[in-house]
Amino acid sequence: MKFPGGREFYPDAVYVHPAMVLWIGVDDTDSLRGMCTTFLATEFVRELTRDLDLIGYPRLVRLNPNIPWKTRGNGAIAMAVGRGRGQPAVAGHIDGKEIRVYPHGDPGGEPATVLARLAPLVERWSDLAQEGTDPGLVVLSRKPSPGLYWKAVRRIVSKAEARRALWGLGVVRTWKGGRGIIGASAACAWRPRDRTWEVLAYRPRSQWGTPRSVDPDSVRSMDHRFPSTFNNYDVENGRVVIAPRTPCPVLLGIRGDRPEELPRAFRQVRGEAADRWLVFLTNQGTDDHVGHLPTPSPWTAGRFRGIVDRSPRTLPGGHVVFGLNGWDVTVYEPAKQFRDIARDLVPGDAVEILGSVRHQPRTINAEKLHVIALARLRVKVANPICPRCGDRTKSMGNGAPFRCPRCRTRLDRDAATYRPFARSLRTGWYEPPEGSRRHLSKPLKRGLPE
Repeated sequence: MKFPGGREFYPDAVYVHPAMVLWIGVDDTDSLRGMCTTFLATEFVRELTRDLDLIGYPRLVRLNPNIPWKTRGNGAIAMAVGRGRGQPAVAGHIDGKEIRVYPHGDPGGEPATVLARLAPLVERWSDLAQEGTDPGLVVLSRKPSPGLYWKAVRRIVSKAEARRALWGLGVVRTWKGGRGIIGASAACAWRPRDRTWEVLAYRPRSQWGTPRSVDPDSVRSMDHRFPSTFNNYDVENGRVVIAPRTPCPVLLGIRGDRPEELPRAFRQVRGEAADRWLVFLTNQGTDDHVGHLPTPSPWTAGRFRGIVDRSPRTLPGGHVVFGLNGWDVTVYEPAKQFRDIARDLVPGDAVEILGSVRHQPRTINAEKLHVIALARLRVKVANPICPRCGDRTKSMGNGAPFRCPRCRTRLDRDAATYRPFARSLRTGWYEPPEGSRRHLSKPLKRGLPE
């Protein structure tokens, strides 16, 4: 779509006055053994578009990935509904019906009525029997403050804080412990600074929990044909990244910067037929979870700059640990080839780490690494010649002076002949391969960290 004058426009609800539509948020309906909150979003869309319109794309909002009690990607859902205005865009296909999103909206529906329509869907599709599944559903006539989102994506928000942020904005429903109210309200509070989109395709229910059929060659071809997409195929490890490995309803998800290209990219992938698909506006691939400064607090992410002060070592299990300004920095085994970059560091290298602070053991979990400057290394070519008698000196031990075997003259280590040692590591930014990145981590192909 274009604004007058040619500026690109995507109907992502950023341009909608927040008091004109209803905002719906839901979270914590899935579990480690199955289901998916985004699938519940498709059920919400199917129900609500019987008589209301989607204003902007539905939203998949990832929150703090370091929360220890999260399930999988810690994603919540939000969407706006009302009476659509403007030229719509096709954003999905459910039950043979095109799902359209509108760039503007007028009021439509009452919060209590909409909540009453959606609550049975939460109860039907949530994994309520599973411990830790604690759904929360909100229907709001106004958005919460954006500060709620930023705290939820970078730190920890309590249920009491979420309830205070929702006071007077609409209606709320919780089940069991009701922790899902935090993600539901934070998703509604998100006002994008940076954004991406993801088309998610879902399997027929009869196939949930069975092996997926997604053709790797078609994924590689799609990846080349649509350069605005990212994290599709892990070339270094020969793995399809767009298809999850869990028993959830998702067949595949393709992420990118141009929402109008995602349905076309999806149609390029060969494999089993999808039951439905829907495009979401997301904060994935934005680094929203990373603060601008170093952070000492567990379960938070920041930027750490300094000098390598301890050589890398490989632990049992394949994790690589090195020292930075007194911190342990860890690159874990699932990061695969990213560990090789860490192994090439030496004391004296100047680096910057984007990473999260782990509670136990206390360490920085590196998500991206910036080699700012390399320490100069040298290799000894020959021991020095004794200036008194002309004999070749001998080393007195590791780090010790040299000594002439004839006259016993001692010379410092710097008196030896050295040559520079060429290093394979180069300055610049490094990241894990596609299959090892967090949902929120910004791929370098989207631009260097600011």
